[in-house]
Amino acid sequence: MTSISINFSGLGYLRSNSKGVDARGPLSRSTIRRNSHNTMARTLRNGPAFSDPSVTVEPIQFKLFNSGDVATAFPVFSAEDLPDSLVDYMHQEFNKNVDAGQTYPHMQLMNREEFIDYWLHSFCAVALKTDKLVIGPEWNDWEDRFLGTFFVKPNYLPRCSHNCNGGFLVNSLQRGQGIGYRLGQVYLSWAPLLGYTYSVFNLVFVTNVGSWKIWDKLAFDRIGYLPKAAILKGFEQPVDAIMFGKDLTNVEPRLLADLHV
Repeated sequence: MTSISINFSGLGYLRSNSKGVDARGPLSRSTIRRNSHNTMARTLRNGPAFSDPSVTVEPIQFKLFNSGDVATAFPVFSAEDLPDSLVDYMHQEFNKNVDAGQTYPHMQLMNREEFIDYWLHSFCAVALKTDKLVIGPEWNDWEDRFLGTFFVKPNYLPRCSHNCNGGFLVNSLQRGQGIGYRLGQVYLSWAPLLGYTYSVFNLVFVTNVGSWKIWDKLAFDRIGYLPKAAILKGFEQPVDAIMFGKDLTNVEPRLLADLHV
């Protein structure tokens, strides 16, 4: 598949409640960094069974190709780390892609709870058009601010859970800016830090040219080919799919050289 701001110590934003502004605020560095007991207060749920996150997962700031605007990718360990309105917008964009029937294998739209369980099952990244380091509690302009997201989760059951899978989603109103490629670069930066050693993308449909071009450019290997893998909307015949894989223990530095601001 393809398609706030915080301080550099972890996710945080101000959420209003019946008593005013929640005191939770920005999370401290220790909530993301492993502590002396080799645990994470902001726990990576449903991750690899035999390895722990190796270092702090920090936000990454990068420039958009066309405009040069600064964007920030934020690590997200729980839906509670995001404003409700942003989760709603991501859910809406996901269902829009499912309904289009050309990039995801899903047929049924998901309700909000199902989407959260699927997309935020373990870990996800959210890219926003911002150079700020704390989310504005008043932000709701996600059509312009939200760029895209991806999830990372084990591709297989626990004994093989060090092999991860990712799903990608680009805001339908922000396409054509190379956002998918930037998300791919962030994926290669963060998946190894979460304890994964290999990445497998099971179904990249050959008709999804934008997707497989990204993985070719990021030096993924074509490890499999599934003839007639999918019945997609708008195509009279079943569509083939490519399986992509990549060793995450030796990601080529050249692939990430232009990522950071």
